[in-house]
Amino acid sequence: MNESLLRGLTPSVLGILVRRGVDFAAAEDAVQDALVEAVRVWPADPPRDPKGWLVTVAWRRFLDATRADAARRRREDAVDEEPPPGPASAVDDTLWLYFLCAHPSLTPSSAVALTLRAVGGLTTRQIAHAYLVPEATMAQRISRAKRTVSGVRFDQPGDVATVLRVLYLVFNEGYSGDVDLAAEAIRLTRQLKAAIDHPEVAGLLALMLLHHARRAARTAPDGSLVSLAEQDRGRWDTTSIAEGVAILQAALARDRLGEFQAQAAIAALHADAPAAEETDWVQIVEWYDELARLTDSPIVRLNRAVAVGEADGARAGLAALAALDESLPRYRAVAAYLHERDGSVATAARLYAEAAREAPNLAERDHLTRQAARLNALPPR
Repeated sequence: MNESLLRGLTPSVLGILVRRGVDFAAAEDAVQDALVEAVRVWPADPPRDPKGWLVTVAWRRFLDATRADAARRRREDAVDEEPPPGPASAVDDTLWLYFLCAHPSLTPSSAVALTLRAVGGLTTRQIAHAYLVPEATMAQRISRAKRTVSGVRFDQPGDVATVLRVLYLVFNEGYSGDVDLAAEAIRLTRQLKAAIDHPEVAGLLALMLLHHARRAARTAPDGSLVSLAEQDRGRWDTTSIAEGVAILQAALARDRLGEFQAQAAIAALHADAPAAEETDWVQIVEWYDELARLTDSPIVRLNRAVAVGEADGARAGLAALAALDESLPRYRAVAAYLHERDGSVATAARLYAEAAREAPNLAERDHLTRQAARLNALPPR
């Protein structure tokens, strides 16, 4: 069973059902039933037209559910005849579905959560982690969003800002999470840039390309994480870096700065440094100041503390860190790094160990554990 094929076909099948007038929640249920049936049937009897097969089965499941639900019998007049099986449209409906999920009836946070779950293919746990909330809280949020859009006419697409937020979170989860969605997020952002002349769309695409360019160097052969300072810059994709920088420069020239452009500018400064010690940390701090002004995000201020520590010394970085809430994700990892740079080895080792226990994934936990072990192995001063 080719699970990646099923995952790739899901948005298009879902889009076809919605275009036929099926409300979003019912369409999602029907598609999920069709996917379960595919897992059962395809290994022994693979279809010649997988997409057409899924559309046909999903449509049948929708009809069955409609006829079984007395409250929905009014729909039967509109679905008298099952559409004949056969090749389905080759149109990619994924980006269109992103806009539909960003429906005006939903709050931006609910729209993002619903899209990540229904179209992006992320689990509730992954979405909860991206939002820094308990899984149960996110499950309730997604359920409320489904109830809100159930029966709503999908003729009012949401705004670009919400769609950009979804694409950004999908990329981040694909870049560092359990499911590889980074390339798909880049593909959809390219489509959006071709369709919409908006500097923040360009900023997001530039940011994705600049981060993705470093992907091959982010892990060692054994799968362990490699910090940015220690990465082999010869393995960075210079073509993607050049494209990302060119797109960013064109966006910045329009003088309509947004958070994705500011993030991309920081990534570009890292990409431009031939070696870690040649990084222009002073400019990076200035861009973090801009980003903090745009977002007022505590995570941005946490990252800024690292940059301040590099630009002005570890003590300055620790002073910037002291103004932040210690419960922030990765706070202790940042504190450990700055304390190590300041020469407080024992404190840094303890904080690395504490950060490892709080790490959101196995790779990060192992990396922090190794940092703690490295410092603990040093002879006492």
